[in-house]
Amino acid sequence: MANLESRKYHIYFLFGFFFLIYLSRLFYVQIIAEDFFSNRAENDSVSKEIIFPPRGNMYDRNGQVIVQNEIAYDIMLTMRDFKVDTLKFCELLDIDTAEFHQRLRKIKSKKNRGYSYVLPQEFIALMKAEKYGGISERLHNYKGVTVNKRTIRSYSRPIAAHVLGYVKKVSPRDLRNDSYYISRDYKGATGLESYYEKALRGKKGCKHFLKNIRGEKISPYLDGAIDTLSSPGKNLQTTLDIDLQEYGERLMKGKIGAIVALEPSTGEVLAMVNAPTYNPNLLVGGNYSINYKKLEEDEKKILYPRSIKSRQPPGSIVKTMQSVIAIDMGLADEFTTYHCNKKLVGCHNHRSPLTLPQAVQHSCNPYYYHLVNRIFNKGRKGNMAQLRKGMDEWEKYVRSFGFGNPLGLDLYGEKDGNVPDKKEYDNIYGKNRWNWRTVYSIAIGQGEFSVTPLQMANLGAVMANKGYYLRPHLVQGIGSDSLIFEDSLFRKETLVDSSSFEIVHDGMQWVLEEIGGTANRSRLDSVTICGKTGTSQNPHGDDHSIFMAFAPRENPKIAIAVFVENAGGGGSTAAPIASLMIEKYLNGIVKRKNLEQEMIKKVFYEE
Repeated sequence: MANLESRKYHIYFLFGFFFLIYLSRLFYVQIIAEDFFSNRAENDSVSKEIIFPPRGNMYDRNGQVIVQNEIAYDIMLTMRDFKVDTLKFCELLDIDTAEFHQRLRKIKSKKNRGYSYVLPQEFIALMKAEKYGGISERLHNYKGVTVNKRTIRSYSRPIAAHVLGYVKKVSPRDLRNDSYYISRDYKGATGLESYYEKALRGKKGCKHFLKNIRGEKISPYLDGAIDTLSSPGKNLQTTLDIDLQEYGERLMKGKIGAIVALEPSTGEVLAMVNAPTYNPNLLVGGNYSINYKKLEEDEKKILYPRSIKSRQPPGSIVKTMQSVIAIDMGLADEFTTYHCNKKLVGCHNHRSPLTLPQAVQHSCNPYYYHLVNRIFNKGRKGNMAQLRKGMDEWEKYVRSFGFGNPLGLDLYGEKDGNVPDKKEYDNIYGKNRWNWRTVYSIAIGQGEFSVTPLQMANLGAVMANKGYYLRPHLVQGIGSDSLIFEDSLFRKETLVDSSSFEIVHDGMQWVLEEIGGTANRSRLDSVTICGKTGTSQNPHGDDHSIFMAFAPRENPKIAIAVFVENAGGGGSTAAPIASLMIEKYLNGIVKRKNLEQEMIKKVFYEE
């Protein structure tokens, strides 16, 4: 009897146990998991179509369009439905069968995380409108082939490629780092396209559709209630003068180097020429990969942005800076005279002795051997402690001119250049085992001293402004908003007082206007140009030609630097090019046609 009673309780216990399991499962399904199953059902029956926004346009300082958008087409395949005559399909798209099968393998590869047998997959991306227009009617006859509209970049003129940049398809790293992107996105890769990517890219929209069991769209989901509109990217108002940029690229054709032109009063970049250059339209659309490979493999390093990355000895253009430093320190004035002693350092023939502005005019190397020695040593020969102290003081002055650090241009990749200091010479020669004769080359912009073409132009802006510069920049407005540059962050004062510059301006004017001036042939009668030639020594070949200038002397409107590799002295190539650029910008037209044609025909490599 006891056993029967015990079994009865066991049965009750088992019934109770299973009843509790049933209740808990019911609770989970109806309460806890309701959202999960509802979301899953929705995801299984709703498809999303991303609406890609057009990127913002770019305009020059005068409102001329530089970069805009045009329609392109993505050819999509739905593999479940795609059945074609391969040869005819390849002939239509102008591809061979090997490329056809390669593209199919790419669609089906494990790397294509968005692959679905029933959803459209990208087969050919960004087909240009002119090509698509010729095949569109026949293309729609193929089952499983659909077309998506996109926008791609279009450049009004084939110029400023390094500054404007290009866009390319996002990488796996981009997808990991920014949730905005999906695998079919494109983003700015270089230039302004990259630096202002978040402003230019806009905001994507999304349409939702109900789909059937075969993955086909049947109707808008919730009558479009949760659809979102795309917002176009913001336009950029750049500081470039597109006509000046185009003219500079014409003058630099067949040459290797850079031109940078700034507006001294604002720091706005008027032109930034990199030579050699390329047509930015080459890196647009379906031929991007082929064209990029050709450019990347070119031995002239066409993709290299020399204006902000090429670090070269500045040559004699820094004699203007050395002069104002010496004047500010009370170590020189307009009557300070030195003889041209070629036993100290090589120099070209000119009259001697020279005053300070005459030394600028004739670019006398021995003069600056003496002048900078005085800055370093204060007349105390052989005093190592004074030499080290003087070099520290000189270095502070030089760095205040923007040398030795990036200037903060709104492009990625700007290099810093190098301002030599005592630690560097200690590392090269050993502590206290060097002297003035070891380092004198930095007085004339050689040796370990290096700068970028942008920094060369910025020196011109400092000279024009008599002691300060404004951070160079390429964009002055985003969308409808003008950028505001606060003086406390934007204006950079040098350590040199403004009163120290007029004497040097005299010499810079004489460089072009007086007999014996090193750029006399580049004189412009209608405008007073203040300039300085330079020759950058090249141990691997012909020297590089450099010229830095600003104009006009009163109320300067342009500061410019021209750097041409293997072109010899600064007065031979760089100075005429800079002078022509100044004439073009200030006068609107160039009347010195003989000089213009001479510079255009002067080439240093065959394209």
